[in-house]
Amino acid sequence: MGSGNPVVRRNLADAALAVVVGALVVTTAAFDADTAPVDYAFIAVSSAALAFYRTAPRAVLAVATVAGGAYVVHAHPGPLAALPVLAAVHTASRAGHRGYAAGAGAAFLAAYVATGPTTEEVAEKAALLAGWFLCAVVTGLADRNWQAYLRQTEQRALEAERTREEAALRRAGEERLRIARELHDSLTHSISIVKLQAGVAVHLARKRGEEVPPALLAIQDASGEAMRELRATLEILRTDEPTGTPALLVERARAAGLAVELTVTGEERPLPATVDRAVYRIVQEALTNAARHAGPAKVNVQLAYDKADLTIRVEDDGTADPARPPTPGVGLTGMRERVAALGGTLDAAPRTEGGFAVRARLPLGETG
Repeated sequence: MGSGNPVVRRNLADAALAVVVGALVVTTAAFDADTAPVDYAFIAVSSAALAFYRTAPRAVLAVATVAGGAYVVHAHPGPLAALPVLAAVHTASRAGHRGYAAGAGAAFLAAYVATGPTTEEVAEKAALLAGWFLCAVVTGLADRNWQAYLRQTEQRALEAERTREEAALRRAGEERLRIARELHDSLTHSISIVKLQAGVAVHLARKRGEEVPPALLAIQDASGEAMRELRATLEILRTDEPTGTPALLVERARAAGLAVELTVTGEERPLPATVDRAVYRIVQEALTNAARHAGPAKVNVQLAYDKADLTIRVEDDGTADPARPPTPGVGLTGMRERVAALGGTLDAAPRTEGGFAVRARLPLGETG
C-alpha cells in the first residue's frame, strides 16, 4: 500500500495534527520550570488521542479532556495547554456531537479556573478560554454544515448529469421511432404497390400464355426482397425501445425522492407491444416532468383497464397554474405523437385545483 492511497494520506494527516499540537504544548511547557515528567505524559496522551478523531471523536474528546484537565490541575500552565482539548472539541462538534463538545469544554474550563491564584486572573483566563471553546464548537458546526452542503451539491450535479443523459437517450429513441414510422408509412406503402403491380402483370402474362419478361420477374423479386430488408431495418431502429413496467418507473422515482403512488384498476392483462411501449414512455415522461417542474409535490399514477382501452393518468399537486399553461416541449410532443399513432387521445394541462395532469386513452387493439 503506497503513500498515494487516500486512506494512508488521511491517516498521515491525522498523525501530523497530533504531532503538531503536542509539539506546541510541549514547547510551551518546557519553558515552565515546574513542569514534571507526569505533565509531559498528560500532554502526550491528550495530543496523541487526536490522531483518532475521525474514527472515535467522542472517545478522543473524553481522553483529551481528562488528560488535559489533569495537566492543568497538576501544573497550572498557561492558556496554550488547552490546545489539544480545543482541537478535540472542534472535531467532535464537526462530527455532530456538539452537546458532548460543549460539556467537555465546560469541564476543562472548570478545571482550569480552579488553578487561578487570584480572582482577576481567573476571570481573564476563563473569558479567554471560553471564547476559544465557543469558537471551536461554532467552527466545528460550520465545517459540518459546509461538508453536508458540498455532498448535497455533488449529488445534485450527478442527478442533473444522469437526467441529461436520460433525456438525450429518450430523444434519440423518439427520433428512431419517428424515422421508423415515416419509413413504414412511405416506403412500405410504395414498395407494396410496386410488388403488387408486378405480381398482377406476371399473373396476367401467364394467364394469356405469354412469356413473362425477365425484367418484370426481377422487379417482383427485388420488391419482395426490399420489403424484407425494410422490415429488418425497422426492427433495428426499434431495438432501443424501453423494457420495463410503470411499476418499475414508480419505484425508481421513489428512490430518487419523488412522492409517487401507483394505482391499477380493472383487469390487468398483457398489452400489445406498441401499446406497452407507449404506456412506458408516457408514464416515464410524466414522472420526469413532475420531478423537474412540480416541486415538492405528491404524484399519483393511475392505470385503468377497460375492455376496449386503457386510461393512463399521472397527476401531481405541484406548482403548475392553469392561468399559465406550459409551452409543450419535446417530451409532450413525443407523447402526443405516440398516442395519435395508436389512435388514442391525450390531454396534458394544469389542473384547476393546482398541479399538472396527463391523461391518455389508448385502444387495446393491435396496431401496426
